[in-house]
Amino acid sequence: MTLRIGIDFGGTKIEAAALDEQGQVVQRLRTETPAHYEQALTTLRDLVASVEGQLGRRACVGIGAPGSEVQATGLMRNANSVYLNGRPFRADLRQALGREVRLANDANCFALSEAIDGAAAGKASVFGLIIGTGCGGGLVIDRRVVNGAHGLAGEVGHMPLPNPEPDELPTPQCWCGLRGCFESWVSGTGFRRAFVAETGRDLDSPAIVQAALAGDEAAATALERYRDRLARGLAVVANLFDPDAIVLGGGMSNVAPIYDGLGEAIRALSFSGAWSGDVVQARWGDSSGVRGAALLWDVEEAAAAEV
Repeated sequence: MTLRIGIDFGGTKIEAAALDEQGQVVQRLRTETPAHYEQALTTLRDLVASVEGQLGRRACVGIGAPGSEVQATGLMRNANSVYLNGRPFRADLRQALGREVRLANDANCFALSEAIDGAAAGKASVFGLIIGTGCGGGLVIDRRVVNGAHGLAGEVGHMPLPNPEPDELPTPQCWCGLRGCFESWVSGTGFRRAFVAETGRDLDSPAIVQAALAGDEAAATALERYRDRLARGLAVVANLFDPDAIVLGGGMSNVAPIYDGLGEAIRALSFSGAWSGDVVQARWGDSSGVRGAALLWDVEEAAAAEV
């Protein structure tokens, strides 16, 4: 097993981390995400060169990116870093780095990391959900990412919120062009939007949580409603995938009260109340994505060895 560099391509920052043969992070670098495509390629090239220069070793590179790659064309789509859309990102990165690269959706990298040696290690089927600025999901079965025929597997952020209450109608417009998306309710951005709409008080998500913990009745109610909405969506995940574990990441995953009764609420909403998996917070936190990107090579090598 060689030195592996994982890259987490985020909307505001890019992080590169090198993992040694034991899976330990031995080097980590961060930089702001550039505003233009060509600058992004240069930044990625320079990050990899810097990590390798400091460690004195050449590495294989995996990248977790927003959006997904269209298999038929190699072009990116659905990335919130919009300059990636329609670009042959993997091919251009391969040329910039002078080597093959592995690329996967950032939520898939998160789920892979947590399934291999994170909060769901040892579980056969793991669903990972990032609830931060946006909402992204990934499915891992037997330590392999499930992409689906069109790279859409696990994208629950853009299904409708199940069973909307009367005061949740009409449903909000989502950036993707649809209405009432799960992301519009359970992302940190969606949590804030709903609170402002329901109370007229313009607080950001951390301030709402702090107010709830301090006994603010309206904020506490908003947090309870958030947990209910999260449970409604995850009950669909339970019915579709029946995972052994659901792992939560992103900023909202750090809000301890959302876990109170969440598993029981999902179970009650699942078909015949049969689901009894675990709902856990990510072990690796913000590092899960970059770790999962580095592990893409391990997974592909293991799959090839089985053929």
